[in-house]
Amino acid sequence: MYPQRLVGLALVAAGVVLVGLGLNATDAPMAQLTEAVTGSYPDRTIWLLVGGAAALCVGFVLTAGRRVR
Repeated sequence: MYPQRLVGLALVAAGVVLVGLGLNATDAPMAQLTEAVTGSYPDRTIWLLVGGAAALCVGFVLTAGRRVR
């Protein structure tokens, strides 16, 4: 297997974990209270979701991309 594809698979796995943690953090009582008061989730929750989505996108591109010789 090519190193580029391995890095892509690792990024997909990391992205899934980060998005899962971010979604779990949105259900936390303090996150819900902060969202109710300020209208947005805490910064940590946003960074988990955005970082996970970015890792998933880059991972999919690296995994699905063709190898250039």
